[in-house]
Amino acid sequence: MKSKLTFYEGKAVLVTGGAGFIGSHLVEKLLELNCEVSVADNLSRGSLENISHLLKRIHFHKVDLTKMENALSVTRGVDYVFHLAADVGGIHYIRKENVGCLTPDLLMHVNMLEACRINNVKRFLFTSSACVYREKNPAGLNIFEELDAIPANPLTTYGWAKLIGEILCRSYYLDYGVGCSVVRIFNAYGERENLDPKWSHVVPSLIRKAILYPTEGFRIFGDGRQERAFLYVKDCVEGLVLALMKIDDAQPVNLGSNEVISIEELAKKIIAISGKEIKIEYDFSGPRGTNKYCADTTKMRKVLGWEPKTPLDVGIRKTYEWAKSKLVGSD
Repeated sequence: MKSKLTFYEGKAVLVTGGAGFIGSHLVEKLLELNCEVSVADNLSRGSLENISHLLKRIHFHKVDLTKMENALSVTRGVDYVFHLAADVGGIHYIRKENVGCLTPDLLMHVNMLEACRINNVKRFLFTSSACVYREKNPAGLNIFEELDAIPANPLTTYGWAKLIGEILCRSYYLDYGVGCSVVRIFNAYGERENLDPKWSHVVPSLIRKAILYPTEGFRIFGDGRQERAFLYVKDCVEGLVLALMKIDDAQPVNLGSNEVISIEELAKKIIAISGKEIKIEYDFSGPRGTNKYCADTTKMRKVLGWEPKTPLDVGIRKTYEWAKSKLVGSD
């Protein structure tokens, strides 16, 4: 902890997408580390509600980072940048929005890196994604290690935008000496994740359905045998903080958990928390994504000297109680 405080204490830190799900938790953590924190967010998916309790302690900028002048403005006088801003949603969204998941993100990635170069920002962290990987074992569990992203073949333009962002980071490190960290986040979940069905990922989607059942049906896509490993948001933030501190050469590292579970078993855990008699329905018409996958965390544990601490049962319950307070209020 002492080394963390030495590295972060008193530093000016910018979080793009800081009013979003992961970003808002990261802002809290940076304030704990005694940073001077700024947030840049256009609020297209983030919400001031996520950081309302922090607004008096941070500098908030509502800006469009696809415009270079805004990227230059928000990075001026900044020591470190955590670049989380992206146009993203659940599997429905990223399968449908090809241009929407590519063009704005690429513009933001280019603008932010160039602005950091011009303004002499000391460190830049880029949040990539498991979406850079392509399924290699259709029948069994895909345990993706960092080298599996090359040769490149992402399934969606969102994955391509993340991969190109990684290449940009490596290029700015090699050509200009910009210290860059690249983390590929696997299935983060937790409080403040978007509960809107249009945007939500599998955990908040299932939690929402359980809370609203029977008004809303409880469906899962596919046969429920798909497997994932989920990373609780506060663990994710710990990993991000360590990555910016320990990596500066833009070599990517996975950020994920080894606690693999099927979607059906996840659904059953959420149903048990709800205390309701819920019948699972199976929908074979929607997108299913990669069948079974998780992160190879060997490099993460070696380079960061860290691994997640929150068991899935604990994180899911915390997320459920938060979502319930938002959807139906407190009992």
